Amino acid sequence: NPSRPATSLPPSRRAAMAISRLRIPPLPLLVVVLLRAFASLPIQAAARGGLGPSPGIAVEKHVAFSRGLLQDMPEITDEMVRGYMSNSELENAIQDFGRRCANVSRIYSIGKSVNGSPLWAIEISDKPGLKEAEPAFKFIGNVHGDEPVGREVLMQLAYWLCDNYLKDPLATLIVENTHLHILPSMNPDGFALRRRGNANNVDLNRDFPDQFFPNNDDIKQRQPETRAIMNWIKQEHFTASASLHGGALVANYPWDGSRDTRKQYYGCPDDKAFRYMASMYSQSHYNMSLSKEFEGGITNGALWYPIYGGMQDWNYIHGGCFELTLEISDVKWPKASELLVIWKQNKMSMLNLVASLVKILAVLYRDHSW
Repeated sequence: NPSRPATSLPPSRRAAMAISRLRIPPLPLLVVVLLRAFASLPIQAAARGGLGPSPGIAVEKHVAFSRGLLQDMPEITDEMVRGYMSNSELENAIQDFGRRCANVSRIYSIGKSVNGSPLWAIEISDKPGLKEAEPAFKFIGNVHGDEPVGREVLMQLAYWLCDNYLKDPLATLIVENTHLHILPSMNPDGFALRRRGNANNVDLNRDFPDQFFPNNDDIKQRQPETRAIMNWIKQEHFTASASLHGGALVANYPWDGSRDTRKQYYGCPDDKAFRYMASMYSQSHYNMSLSKEFEGGITNGALWYPIYGGMQDWNYIHGGCFELTLEISDVKWPKASELLVIWKQNKMSMLNLVASLVKILAVLYRDHSW
């Protein structure tokens, strides 16, 4: 009945309508994305690896490969922090979410920080904790201690999905067809210390094993937060993911570095798929795609500024996980009064990015016989 309001339709029908409204790439690309994302095989990881550092390249840990763009701010004042959740308040908010939304969530810890703070994660699904033939997606916030906007935005996302499940077709689609995992803060110690690095003053986004250089191959030097992420990825087998940062407005995709360390476009084997994902996020955003600095609001990491030991490339190589690095705020530590606006500007981007996995699966089942 054309006159029948969408809200009166069954949730399954509304979810199907939500799927049909999502923009998708050509089918051959969809097949590549899905098959590669689910096939996290060691052989593939080895094929994407590097042969070690070039002659004359320094590989001192966390020195030669630091990004100058996102250095510590001169000072983070009490006034700047006011309005943000403290670590204890964030933990209480996560536990409260678990009680309030127990029917669609599971609260668990993936490990502890240097100073012993639990790294709390939220799983959102209609069957939390169960292994299903559904794509798993993860969001990670607060990788850098002085970029806290992600931890606030991710809690907004969690509550929106809980509050709108069975009411909004997109929320219903995500809850019933994916397993969404949210880690609001990867670096609670850095947040408490108001600095970029963790309690050991290590940049966690330079601490992962690198495909080109062995600067992070010493397991004993690896930070507990990094180890927790690596173990988490191996346990959950995520299809795709994104980490949230501040300091720019752009969707960044692999590779993040190049073999010769030059600033250049250095695409990975699934470059087209990553460009699609980054473009989906940018075009769904309030104004990211209008960027004058980045065409279409997206960038290849090595072309922007190369880094080594990053989490994004490690996810793709060793976890078969398609990860984006999302810079969602021009200011690293925006005023708390701006957080609601930033959430609203990123809301549809985040939802569409997760829902696109369901769309890919639906198209494959519709058009192919397996």
